[in-house]
Order: sequence, then C-alpha cells, then structure tokens
Amino acid sequence: MKTLNYTISTDYPKLPIISKTIINTINPHSYCVSKKDDSFAKALQSSDFLLPDGIGIVWASKFLNKKQIIKIAGFDIFLFLMKDLNETSGSCFFLGASQKTLNLIKQKAAKEYPNVKVNCFSPPYKAKFTEEDSTEMCNKVNEFKPDVLFVGMTAPKQEKWVYDFQSQLDSKVICSIGAVFDFYAGVVERPSQFWIKLGLEWLPRFLKEPKRLAERNLISTPKFILEVFSFKLRGKGFL
Repeated sequence: MKTLNYTISTDYPKLPIISKTIINTINPHSYCVSKKDDSFAKALQSSDFLLPDGIGIVWASKFLNKKQIIKIAGFDIFLFLMKDLNETSGSCFFLGASQKTLNLIKQKAAKEYPNVKVNCFSPPYKAKFTEEDSTEMCNKVNEFKPDVLFVGMTAPKQEKWVYDFQSQLDSKVICSIGAVFDFYAGVVERPSQFWIKLGLEWLPRFLKEPKRLAERNLISTPKFILEVFSFKLRGKGFL
C-alpha cells in the first residue's frame, strides 16, 4: 500500500521465504531522515517488506488512504521470525552490537528458541566501515549461511549497509532491527505493553533519554505531521 510515496507492508511476510528477502521498518523519524538522505531513501524503497514501525505511520495510512493497518515493530518481526526458525530448526546470525550484548542474546535465544542455530559478529564501532570491515562482516555471515540475518547497527547505517552488500550476503532473509538487539539482550528495557497498546511506546524511551531522542520526538514528529497534512491538501509533501 502506497503511503507518502513509500510502499508500506500491511502484514507479516508469508513463510517460508525461498528467495532473498530484505525486511526494513519505517517510522516518522526515519521517514524525515530519508527525505535528506537519498541513499537511505533508496534502501527503504527497495525493501521487499517495509513494515510500519511507528504509530505515526499507522495514523498516516488511515488519514491518507482510509486504511487501518497494524503497527509491526522491529521487535515484533524479530519474534515472528525466531518462532518460525524454532519450528523449522533454522538458523540466524546477529550482526551488530557489542560482544557482551551478543553473548547475552545467544544465551537467551538458547533457552527460548532451543532449535535455532545462532551465531554472531560484533563489527567495529565506527561511523563508516572500511572496505576491509565490510568484507570481514560479509565473510563472517557467509561462513555460517544463516536462514535469517538480523542487522543491528542503528538507522540509517544498517539499511544503507545492507542495500550496498545484499548481493554479497548468503542469507535468505536480511532484517534490519536496530535497537531490538539491546531490548532482547536486556541491556535496554523496552517499554511495557501498557505504553505499546496506547501507541505511546516512544514516551518512556524519550523520558529516559531526552537528549538522545530529542530530534526524533521534538523535531521529526512535528515535521512528519505537517508532511502528512501537506500530502492530504496538496498531493505532495514539503520536505
């Protein structure tokens, strides 16, 4: 379904997935960032599934298209895929985060999804990877040949990296899920279901980290709302 010139997926991917499939998510902040970053926009637009990870996207769909869709957060698609992998004795690879976080993920996954073969790699922590960095990352993934590759390097870095190297990655599904690595590991606490059901998952996170999330919530959100109204009134955005 087309919303704000992006084709938004309205449901979870149908399983099993045979060919290589790229799954990304979009929220009001990533939408605003993509309007200033052509590479990021291209990466999102080329997704096989672009999931509405934000109540703002759900609202925009209803306001512009009169269609009610469900929010599918990165954590939701992660659980969905892990459940399927457990039922089919599949494998997954976690690319991103610190080694400490990855160790916690492996320990937890071994208990909750005992049939899933898990491997991981912590790439260098830097703003931009060198060619040697990316080659090593691809090699680590390809040595394991996972059914699902989870990438957690924050947006837009992760989506752009996947877009550039997807042809070199031996995985049926590549899914960029950012903060989910920290949530699942327990390094960062995800807001409770109370806030999630209210569509206010962002609020507790903002109150905990106001400085880091100020641009996302105080700048991007108002811009996104104005963008939606602009599409409604003029048929095009202003960003």
